[in-house]
Amino acid sequence: MAGRLVEAIRELPGHLLRHLFIWLSRRRSLQRLALSRGRTRGFVFRFVAGETLDEALTVLARLKAAGFLTAVDILGESVTTAEAAEAAADRYLVALDALAARGLDPYVSLKLTQMGLAVDPDLCRRNLRRILERAAATGAFVRIDMEDSSLTQTTLDLWRELHAEFPGIGAVIQAYLRRSAADVEALIAEGARVRLCKGAYDEPASVAFPAKREVDGSFRRLAERLLVGGVHPALATHDERLIEGAIAFARRGGIGPERFEFQMLYGVRRDLQERLVREGYRMRVYVPYGTEWYPYFMRRLAERPANALFILRSVLRDRPGRS
Repeated sequence: MAGRLVEAIRELPGHLLRHLFIWLSRRRSLQRLALSRGRTRGFVFRFVAGETLDEALTVLARLKAAGFLTAVDILGESVTTAEAAEAAADRYLVALDALAARGLDPYVSLKLTQMGLAVDPDLCRRNLRRILERAAATGAFVRIDMEDSSLTQTTLDLWRELHAEFPGIGAVIQAYLRRSAADVEALIAEGARVRLCKGAYDEPASVAFPAKREVDGSFRRLAERLLVGGVHPALATHDERLIEGAIAFARRGGIGPERFEFQMLYGVRRDLQERLVREGYRMRVYVPYGTEWYPYFMRRLAERPANALFILRSVLRDRPGRS
């Protein structure tokens, strides 16, 4: 039965498979099931650096020793209470202190919905300010992650409100949004440190480019613009062709590798990450941890169907009571 289900899922078109795993990301009962099975647990923690800060610190130290830069993300988003938002901000304060104490990269990434944006914008602003004040005291950098397009303007507005007071705050631009070319020009003029990624949310064609070739073309154009005019841009992609294109463009323009960096997710394209470090490029690994790993993990599977089918097969095979 499990095998037939997996084979049926394998036949789904790519966009339907993506929707399926996004739907599964909301089924928290599967998180308990996955963690109870040794095989699937090991696969989960290929992409997530554990559930605790101590586990993450061990991973961060290992990556630093191997020559990588790192960024910490404490998993959790779309909180629904003020208490949960304040607790999330507190976890970031503890993490910033721990990074400083251990001499690890003082660099964190967070989402505004995790800080309580949907509960109360003023609460979100207070929580973010608490984190930025601690980051300033410890010499850390804070990146505000970008979420779906309904929050793009709100996120950029808050970045602008706080950037003058806290220069160690960065923005993110998603290449698949049609508005991003104008946003990049504005952010370059404002001296922003921009992280450029493709974008991972389901958006209508009126807002985002629907075809991969269009998204890739947008990423390429925006990356080149940021390499020429941006402040230490971060190019976040696992696409080797886009990476090679950026390297070639930088070489032609005399843009040294110290002026930009590449970013990739923990556990994804390790071979490429290691190669970039060997070749002398700044390679930052985005390291997530925390108990709220399940939605993040399922989104990673939605992006990589082969991994998705493997983990689903393992979960179904290991179900309690299966004969």
